Amino acid sequence: MSNTHNTPDVDFSFVRYANCWEDASLLIKALQPVSGKRILSIASAGDNSLSMLAAGAEVVAADLNPAQLACTELRKEAIRKLERSEFIQFAGIDKSQDRRDVYDHIRPALSGSTQKYWDQRTDIIDSGFIHAGKFEKYFGIFRKRILPLIHSRSTVIAALEPKNEHERRQFYDRVWNNRRWRFLFKVFFSRKVMGMLGRDPEFFRHVKVPVAKHIIKRAEYAFTKLDTSDNPYLDYILTGNYSQSLPHYLLSDNYDSIRKNIDNLTIRLGAIDALAQEYGADSFDGFNLSDIFEYLSAEQSRDVYVRLLGSARSNARFAYWNMLVPRTCSSFIPDKAALLENESQSLFLEDKAFFYSRFVVEQVL
Repeated sequence: MSNTHNTPDVDFSFVRYANCWEDASLLIKALQPVSGKRILSIASAGDNSLSMLAAGAEVVAADLNPAQLACTELRKEAIRKLERSEFIQFAGIDKSQDRRDVYDHIRPALSGSTQKYWDQRTDIIDSGFIHAGKFEKYFGIFRKRILPLIHSRSTVIAALEPKNEHERRQFYDRVWNNRRWRFLFKVFFSRKVMGMLGRDPEFFRHVKVPVAKHIIKRAEYAFTKLDTSDNPYLDYILTGNYSQSLPHYLLSDNYDSIRKNIDNLTIRLGAIDALAQEYGADSFDGFNLSDIFEYLSAEQSRDVYVRLLGSARSNARFAYWNMLVPRTCSSFIPDKAALLENESQSLFLEDKAFFYSRFVVEQVL
């Protein structure tokens, strides 16, 4: 989830997402960001743009929200200067007593605007920057106020323990999926409550389906079909941290590779399609488009697709998510892009960030 192109009446002055709530593993498999390729990526909090450095690609990360870019740049320079264990402490995953000192060590490498942003928010640095987003705080309200009304702490911990698929199904049906879960989940993840506490109400402008009904079905999939003991998104929602599962960019081998290739990341303020136009024709092999079309009308979406296509190299790929608003480039401009249906579907079945209804992989013709 990220801030997006041309979204009207949305406040871009604060961090909406302190982490990327999209599964980087799907992007890696879809876009194959190897050395020699250049990827245009929605920045969001920076996690997934960084993940695509691991295999050697050049990545241009763009966002309309300066606060999101401050998150991205802080991650970039922290990875450059810190060992993995130090980063995990600084970010807020492991305990640390010296985050302010670590920030002072990283600060000279940051741009002036990013320095100013974090200098004014040292309380966030002290408590760990990965917990600073509005969306993370929304999940915090769910975890602290709603979840205890549904299940005990021991039941929550049990949900994250390793199980095979049959055991997960039994646990969900017999233990987890009670009336309180179904009722309170549907209230808390309704369009109204999500609009007030999680996402901006503007982000639901084009949604025509029941929000909570969709999300609870996807939650059931995550609890039963996917390995709950190795799902960083579910882990964070239920525990408030990556207590046993880390995002892709923080896995040991990935972190080391990202650090080696850290100069391959360019961070830019602006709409992703405007950056595509600036770079010009034959500039990008892949596009991480997050779920930006969720927030755009059909006409706006088509315009964005056209501008992105103008910067695509031969056989370039688009990868993005639909949550509640169906959008594909191939449906708007079928002579320019082809939906890779089988690949899209097979990758979607692996998606640990379970909110979405579809993962789209398209190839430029």
